[in-house]
Amino acid sequence: MITVTLFSTPSLAGEERIIRGYLQKNKKRAQYQLVVIDITSDPSLKKEYDGRVPYLQVGPYHLSWPFAQQELQVLLQAASDRQAGLEEIKDPGHTTRMERGRIFSKSDRFTVWFSNHYMLIFNILVGLYIGLAFLAPTFMKVGARGPARVLYTMYSPLCHQLAFRSWFLFGEQSFYPRELAGIKGVLTYGQATGFDERDVLTARRFVGNELIGYKVALCERDIAIYLGILLFGIVFSISRHKIKSLPWFIWVVIGIAPLGVDGASQLPSLLSFLPSWLPLRESTPLLRTITGALFGITTAWYGYPLVEESVLDTRRILLQKRAIIQQVAKAENEDR
Repeated sequence: MITVTLFSTPSLAGEERIIRGYLQKNKKRAQYQLVVIDITSDPSLKKEYDGRVPYLQVGPYHLSWPFAQQELQVLLQAASDRQAGLEEIKDPGHTTRMERGRIFSKSDRFTVWFSNHYMLIFNILVGLYIGLAFLAPTFMKVGARGPARVLYTMYSPLCHQLAFRSWFLFGEQSFYPRELAGIKGVLTYGQATGFDERDVLTARRFVGNELIGYKVALCERDIAIYLGILLFGIVFSISRHKIKSLPWFIWVVIGIAPLGVDGASQLPSLLSFLPSWLPLRESTPLLRTITGALFGITTAWYGYPLVEESVLDTRRILLQKRAIIQQVAKAENEDR
């Protein structure tokens, strides 16, 4: 028996009756089970089939209304012949698909749940990632050095953690730039710590003290990146995922290029073996924050809508599968 899936809406009851009549006249030609799916029941179904309903699907074959009874007859015959041929040759792929199609597994249920809540999960994870970075200096302040060290170590492979490019909490200043940055009116990293500003390893290991405060476990730019991702994630969620993906070239020009130029132009200042006459540059916390935020926002703006498209496709397939399983089971129970 083949499964005939009819996608429709409550407002198309008249057209649906005509299609059911066509199907009934072909009952003797093809054994089928009719499943009706209301596309208004989920955004993923509405997005896929809106403007095409009533829409009839039988395996790889489909018809969009309006269509004649003869067209439906041809479709049913083709679907029946295809299924008979696959069963005759005992195609293992067909058998596997048929078995999976009869069961709505725990994995299927989890995927449907995840597809409805993935942005909440993403936002919570990004928020935790940012929050734990600020928790490290908080632990240091209250004397919980063990947990603080665990957090600094956990973030260490993910960020350079250079003290002169990080935010500080509970100290005289919120940041301690290198003298090379040329920011007036603030203590430089060298003045505050007494360390050589070219000593990258020491700047990476140094977490702060009671006087100057304790550094956040992520650098200034990384904090801005993930705050940008979180900000767009919240806006995207509030919009009910309706924001379209940012064109890739805008992402490159606004998001990637400024960050790349600002970041790469600082690299020579960290290399002590370069000649003294070479012009060196150190970015400022403001520039790192701006370029990081632009990268974070545009990356999320480019990526999250693409994830949404993939999620909608997956949810649509699984919702169709669930509807078919439920309606077929109900029909079988009524026949008993």
